[in-house]
Amino acid sequence: MSAIIVSHGLGARSDSVWFPYFAAKLAAQGHAVTIPNLPEPEAPRLDSWRKTFAEAAAAAGPARDTVLVGHSIGGVNVLRMLEQHDVAAAGQFAGVVLVSTAAHEVGYDLLAEFFDGPFNWTRIRGAAREFRVLAAADDPVNVPDPVAHVGLLVRGLAASAVLTATGSHLGNHPDDHIELPEAVRLVDEILAATR
Repeated sequence: MSAIIVSHGLGARSDSVWFPYFAAKLAAQGHAVTIPNLPEPEAPRLDSWRKTFAEAAAAAGPARDTVLVGHSIGGVNVLRMLEQHDVAAAGQFAGVVLVSTAAHEVGYDLLAEFFDGPFNWTRIRGAAREFRVLAAADDPVNVPDPVAHVGLLVRGLAASAVLTATGSHLGNHPDDHIELPEAVRLVDEILAATR
């Protein structure tokens, strides 16, 4: 059994967007899925989000059996947590799935601190064995060009990507309950690659 830890996005919680579907599908395969409710979701702070997510990941068990998943700014939270992850002490994570994640600031002053300073791609890449990116080409959040965000993540992380023609932000609002089988498939792909 593997652990899957999900970092939700702005204004979201554990029962938002595709998380109930995602958790049910992976739990049915025997995996433990944790979606911590991050502090003050309407006004996220990087330090408290990163700390809460890191604690949930550490509590899940060995990093080598854990896949980290982030949606939107939650994906940036995963990247920032990986920059600080001590691989020598805690080991490499099995992998990371980033869904509708921005590679740079997109005009939300509320989230500016998440993009303060460039990503340390080398350190992030060293913290997990596999990286996958899932996004839609018509994403209205990751401006000015959603495809360019995907390209930056793919190059920075040596990741593979799934880019759909449509799908918007793959959960535009917390109460949009959608099915996202592609996210489940990417977790399965990572677990198969790291066994």
